Amino acid sequence: MSQARDHGGAHRPTRPFRDRAARPGAQPRRRAAAQLAAGTPVLPVLIVSVVVLVDQLGGAGMIWLPLLAAGPALAATTNGPRGVLCVGALAAVLGATLGRWDSVPVRELAAVLSALVAVTLASALASALRGRREQVLAAVRSVAETAQHALLKPVPASVGPFQAAVRYSAAAAEARIGGDLYALIPTPYGVRLIVGDVRGKGLPAVGTAALVLGVFREAAHEEPDLLAVVDRIERSLARNLGGDDFVTAVVAGYPRAGQLEVVNCGHAPPLLVRESGHVVAVEPPRPAPPLGLRALTGQGPALQVLPFADGDQLLLYTDGVTEARDRGRAFYPLLEGLARHVSDEPERTLGALHDELLAHVGGRLHDDAALLLIRKPAVPEAAAPQPTSV
Repeated sequence: MSQARDHGGAHRPTRPFRDRAARPGAQPRRRAAAQLAAGTPVLPVLIVSVVVLVDQLGGAGMIWLPLLAAGPALAATTNGPRGVLCVGALAAVLGATLGRWDSVPVRELAAVLSALVAVTLASALASALRGRREQVLAAVRSVAETAQHALLKPVPASVGPFQAAVRYSAAAAEARIGGDLYALIPTPYGVRLIVGDVRGKGLPAVGTAALVLGVFREAAHEEPDLLAVVDRIERSLARNLGGDDFVTAVVAGYPRAGQLEVVNCGHAPPLLVRESGHVVAVEPPRPAPPLGLRALTGQGPALQVLPFADGDQLLLYTDGVTEARDRGRAFYPLLEGLARHVSDEPERTLGALHDELLAHVGGRLHDDAALLLIRKPAVPEAAAPQPTSV
C-alpha cells in the first residue's frame, strides 16, 4: 500500500559547496567507517573484556577462563563468520595470556583453549548458516512483495470522481499478502470496487483471492450490470473451489452521478458516511450467501441502490477489523472509530483508524485486515465571468 510522504518545508543548514568539495574522500571514508562500526561485534568484545577484568580483579584464574567462549557464541547471533573468528581469536589470545599470568597448568589451559577454539568454529558455522537463511528469507520477501503488487495493486489517491485510500495488514508475521482482497478500478460503466475475505489462510487463500480479483477485473470492464459481474465471479468459484470453501465480498459501483450500487454477498455491511458526518451501516435488503455457496441455497444477492452525494464516503472492510479484540476480549468498535476520525482526506482517516486498531489489539493483528475508503469530493463550480467596464 502506498503511504503518503511528508515533504516538509524545514531545511537543514548545509555547508558551502566549496567546503564539501575540498575533501573529496571524506564521504567514502565516513561510509566505510559507518559500515565497519555496524559490523563490529561490540557486545561480544565487551563480554570478553568483562571476563578478563573479573579474572584480573578476582585472581581466580581457571574458574573464569571458560566464560571467554561466551564471546564467539554471542557473536554468531549478530555477526558474520569473520566477526565470530575475530572474537574467538581475541578470546584465545587473552585466555592464553591470562592462563600464563595466573600460572594455570599447561594441560588445563590447553583444554580450555581447545574448547574455546571448538566453540568459535561451531559459532562461525552457525553464523554462516544464519546468513544463508537470511538471504533466502530476503528473497522470499522480495517475491512476496512482487506478488502483492501483482495481486493487490496500489490504489491511487484519486480514481475517477473519487478520492481513495487503502490499508491492508496480513496477520502472518512475515507475510505481505493473505486471504483478504480489494480492488478499485475505473470501467466504461463507472468506477467499480470489491472488498472480500477468503475462507482460510495461507497459500490456498491467496490463490482463491487471485482468482476472484482476476475475474472481477475482467468482468467489471465487460458487464454493464453489476449483478452480472457478481454472477461471473460466482460461476468461476463454483468451478474451482472445494465444497467447504467460499468468499464473502461486497461489490460496489458508481454507474451515474449521485447513485451508488452495492451487492453484498455474506460480507460485513459497508459504512456510509454522509457529508454531515453521520455514519450508518449499509445492511443488505435480504441475506445472501457468500460467493461459491449459491448452489446450496439457490438464492442470489440483491442490488442495492443508494444516493451518494458530494462529500459522502463509503468504507468497505473485512472482519479482521471488526473482530479484532483487546486484552479484555472486546471487539474494536469500527463505526464509532470512523465517526471519531472521519475527515475530508481518506488517507488521513484510514491512517488514524489503522493506528487506533493496532493500539486496540496491542500492536499486532491476529487476522488479515483490509480497509478501503472512497470519498466523493465536491466539484468546484466554475467562477462566473466578471462584467468588464467600458
